This record gives sequence, structure tokens and C-alpha cells, in this order.
Amino acid sequence: MPPKIPPKYLAGYPPALVEQVCQLIGQDRLETVLLQKYPAAHGVRTDRALYDYVSEIKNTYLRNAGQVSKVMFDSRLQVIQHALGTHTSISRIQGAKLQAKREIRIASIFRDMPPEFLRMIVVHEVAHMKERSHDKAFYQLCRHMEPNYHQVELDLRIYLSHVEITGRPLWATAPA
Repeated sequence: MPPKIPPKYLAGYPPALVEQVCQLIGQDRLETVLLQKYPAAHGVRTDRALYDYVSEIKNTYLRNAGQVSKVMFDSRLQVIQHALGTHTSISRIQGAKLQAKREIRIASIFRDMPPEFLRMIVVHEVAHMKERSHDKAFYQLCRHMEPNYHQVELDLRIYLSHVEITGRPLWATAPA
């Protein structure tokens, strides 16, 4: 009997697709399929490298959206906020001026994932700099920055389901 996929990752997808993923996990073939499609992890290892990576994407597509003050991998993100990434704006009063700072935090699990998965989550968080809600305009912006956005998001959800069921990550941790 194929394993039950956690609904938090594949909820809302067609039952036939979920069943196909269940069969691949049950037959222990999903790892092979994912590794063929995404053979290696990316090389962005530090918060500084992540900041440069995010800045490059933001400056390419959203030059007028303001600067990002802080970008970091956050090991508590997935556990505490049940999110893979966050974009926050923090306003502080500095004398007579109001200063706004933007932060992007990416869950630490993305340190050991393929470049396509990292790009998808970064594109998602950068898109929030222009579009706050998850509406049609938001997803159009995501597709503009990453044309294959929806397929990569589905593959990421399938991978997260695999890890939850088997407990086996696919991409080895590279030295920092």
C-alpha cells in the first residue's frame, strides 16, 4: 500500500497526481526521479552569498522596489512559523524620520537543495516586495521572474513530502 502523503504539502492538487506521487514513494522510485531532474545542490552556503543572490534577482526584475536590508538562512523558520521563507518590513523611528527596513529569511533546509528550489523560494519572497497578497498579480510576477515557477513549486512540495515520509534528504550537505 502506498504511503499517505501529508496533506500540508499536496493539498489542493488533483487526486490522480497525489496518487502518482504516492506510488513513486511506495515503489521507492521518487528519489531517482528527483535526482535525475535535479542532480546537485546549489553553491549558496552563507548568508552573505544568499544576500548577493537575492539582490541580483531583485535588481534584475524589481529595480524600483527599494533595498533589502537583511537576507539570511533561518533554521527556526519552518518550525516556528510553518513557512519556507518570509518577507517582512520593519519600521523604526530614527529621530524625526521613519526608517523602513526589509528582511528576507529563507528556511535553512534550502542550503541543501537544488538551485531551482532556492531560486523559486527567493523569487516568491522578492515578489512580495511588490505584491503583498497571494493573488493573480503576485503569481504573474513570480512567473515573470521564473517562467517554470509552478512546476518547481510542485517538485519542491513532492520532495518535502518525500522527506517527511522517508526522513531521507536527497542532496548531501556540502562543507560551509
